[in-house]
Amino acid sequence: MRRSGWFALGALLSLLPTQALAATPVYEIEIRGHLFFPEELRIPADTKVKLRVHNRDATPEEFESYELNREKVIMGGRSASIFVGPLAPGVYPFFGEFNPRTAQGRILVVEGD
Repeated sequence: MRRSGWFALGALLSLLPTQALAATPVYEIEIRGHLFFPEELRIPADTKVKLRVHNRDATPEEFESYELNREKVIMGGRSASIFVGPLAPGVYPFFGEFNPRTAQGRILVVEGD
């Protein structure tokens, strides 16, 4: 690449927000026995995060949350990524659509965590 090309690339990269270059925090959730583990997950406010949901059961489950506006079917023995946020402080419940009586959890969004 010629010198002018490197200069243009450097100028373009300097325009990107610093947050875009930072890694997205990853939080793990497991589905076992039609339950979510952990049942309560704490994440920082005003931060986009990636939920990595691992379904350890043999049957599919759907991660669903009206408050987060998310739903994702995760086949048995598989994993899925779900991006959420940035979120205001508060409690955001989620549940398993296929086992709503047992598969329940919540995301607690807190300042300064």
